[in-house]
Formats: sequence, structure tokens, C-alpha cells
Amino acid sequence: QVQLVESGGGLVQAGGSLRLSCAASGRTFSRASMGWFRQAPGKEREYVAAITWSAGTTTYADSVKGRFTISRDNAKNTVYLQMNRVKPEDTAVYLCAAGLLYQLRSGVGDYWGQGTQVTVSS
Repeated sequence: QVQLVESGGGLVQAGGSLRLSCAASGRTFSRASMGWFRQAPGKEREYVAAITWSAGTTTYADSVKGRFTISRDNAKNTVYLQMNRVKPEDTAVYLCAAGLLYQLRSGVGDYWGQGTQVTVSS
């Protein structure tokens, strides 16, 4: 069992930066791949990025590649999403999830957090 709690969301101007955190509890965190997703009002949930348990592999959606960076600290049971050069279209609720990497990339997670709101003003 893994519990996930996101934090770090807020209001940021376009072109600015924000770092999201996802704190996990549960014995299996260090062995789980982790992913970030987002959901804007009236839209489907969208895959953003994922990272393997060893941090040896990271993947990104094309829409954020080169601007966002996913990382993790297994000693702190935390995964991060560094968001740089944000755009108004990045506005959404951001959620983290734990599961298998190939499933996360398809939008499937075993455990989900409640999400944190990110709003980018133009």
C-alpha cells in the first residue's frame, strides 16, 4: 500500500518556475515507478512524466519535454516535478501516481494522490 500527497502548487506567471513534490508513505515506494499527470477543467487526464525506481529512466510527454524535469529521492520517499518556462496551457491539477512504468505511460497507476493546483497566468 502506498499513500501519496502532492504539494507545491500555486499561481505562477508565464515563463516562471515551480517545483511540485509528492510525498509517499508505504514500504514499496522505493521499488515503484512514479509518474506525474495533470487534468485541466473539461479535459481528460494527461500523462506528464514518469521515472523508474532507480531513477535510471525518465520519460516525458512531448508537451513538457525540455521544460519539466522529474526526479526522486528515495531516502525522503519523495518525487519531484521541476516546472520551468511554464505556459498558461500548463494550468491544471497535477497528480502523482505509483505503478509500473509502462502502465504509467499509458495513464494507469496503482496508487494516486489527490492533486495540487497549478495556475499559470499570462
